[in-house]
Amino acid sequence: MSDSNAVDSKLKRTLTGVVVSDKMDKTVTVLVERKVKHPLLGKIIRVSKKYHAHDEANEFHAGDVVAIEECRPLAKTKSWRVAKLLERATAA
Repeated sequence: MSDSNAVDSKLKRTLTGVVVSDKMDKTVTVLVERKVKHPLLGKIIRVSKKYHAHDEANEFHAGDVVAIEECRPLAKTKSWRVAKLLERATAA
């Protein structure tokens, strides 16, 4: 039988998005955008959704591009955790 961690990582859904809020303690809000073809018009449109993700060390800030992975429910609206940082926000 294979290692359970290897099996779990294959089954977890992962998404990539931008942190839009880091005002909560140990939680970030991640905006995930995807492109979908409109069923009637055939036009490609952008659909976005916000997810609350767990950030244990409060290390991610607004503007960071992160990968989030699905996990067990951690709070009423939080079932995702930040897996890794893909790109740090540019200083303005």
